[in-house]
Amino acid sequence: MDLNNLTAISPIDGRYAAKTEALRPVFSEYGLIHKRLLVEIRWLQALSRRPDIAELPELSRAADRILEEIVANFSPADAERVKEIEKTTNHDVKAVEYFIREKIKDNEELCSLSGFIHFACTSEDINNLSHGLMLAQARERHLCPDLDKLIAALCYLAERFALQPMLSRTHGQPATPTTLGKELAVFAHRLRRQLARFREVAILGKMNGAVGNFNAHLVAYPGVDWVEFSESFVESLGLIPNPHTTQVESHDYMAEYFHALSRINTVLVDFCRDVWGYIAIGYFQQKALAGEVGSSTMPHKVNPIDFENAEGNLGLANALLIFLAEKLPVSRWQRDLTDSTSIRNMGTAIAHCIIAYQACLQGMNKLEANTEWINRDLENNFEVLTEAIQTVMRRHGIQGSYEKLKELTRGQQVTRDSLREFISALDIPAQAKDALLNLSPADYTGNAVEQTRQIISQK
Repeated sequence: MDLNNLTAISPIDGRYAAKTEALRPVFSEYGLIHKRLLVEIRWLQALSRRPDIAELPELSRAADRILEEIVANFSPADAERVKEIEKTTNHDVKAVEYFIREKIKDNEELCSLSGFIHFACTSEDINNLSHGLMLAQARERHLCPDLDKLIAALCYLAERFALQPMLSRTHGQPATPTTLGKELAVFAHRLRRQLARFREVAILGKMNGAVGNFNAHLVAYPGVDWVEFSESFVESLGLIPNPHTTQVESHDYMAEYFHALSRINTVLVDFCRDVWGYIAIGYFQQKALAGEVGSSTMPHKVNPIDFENAEGNLGLANALLIFLAEKLPVSRWQRDLTDSTSIRNMGTAIAHCIIAYQACLQGMNKLEANTEWINRDLENNFEVLTEAIQTVMRRHGIQGSYEKLKELTRGQQVTRDSLREFISALDIPAQAKDALLNLSPADYTGNAVEQTRQIISQK
């Protein structure tokens, strides 16, 4: 059976292929091979610029251009050739080295220097830098831009509904009012904070040989400052040098990266569940799309499928991200290969993130506030003003204020008139009494509007 969107085992490359297509150049086998090729060629170029490596003269412009073209023009057909070579080598990184040798065999200058391809390297030198480049590209070009869009959409909705009061529900029960805008703005605030932490995670890399000691390097060229050279090379790739490792880069930064991403996802799970609930109780309505079916048997339904889809994909992403964060920093002695098969799934985890972020954004674009229903809910729950009333009573020295209101309201139907009657009988100053008599649930929102505007104004 041929592989296509309908026959793919994973929904990432099947049902959701269109949503994750942009990640293929980053996390596919092609993407990994391309990054390995890039690192190998950059290492050869860097070595050639060292005057203290006398046997490797600096590359001519023509030779350098050939190497650049190998990187720039690397195609899926080239990746297939690497895989063909791997069938013989049974080693994926060595296959890349042989591929480069094959590509330069007709150039006399480069062919004479081919012994310096993969010079003093262990496979992990190439792999860890490739993985770092993949994660950096995913963060810069995909994850952060999608999350910025989500935060912008939240701020837009928060501003739109900044003045709309609504009944809170703590423990699922009617509680002190807030505003719809403020409740949405809180999620923007939380996401913005976690996204800043994610952006700050340093992506590390190492280029120090078989067990991290520059053993072969120092035997071949004892006069070269390999520590300085290694660090400058890693930095030239846009990564942060990790100077102290075994054969493997320790992957501690990957744990930080994946944990930071999982915290973002956890905030979004909370958001999806809240919005799902607001849709369920009628605070939000969803725009019906022409031709879309909510239920195979109930024609009236407009289901919150975007938020449900997002929640499911966020859960899948976090299961993988947390596993990778706990697994990858652990390697027996100087290394074992359990990280190799595990690390290949980081693209799967990030793909589930991207699917979820797009679903969230799609869901938010369908939301409309049912202001009539929200306002009616406030009017039907005057008991939420008892917090304000008993707090004013406390200020003016009325003993047992909480207990008096508990007796009046708990298990009882509370109306505007019954509360006004209670307030009118209070022995408090006239100004305080008038303020309470004029208070309604819709007015009792504290500084929710100011908080909303403060969050929206932040960048």
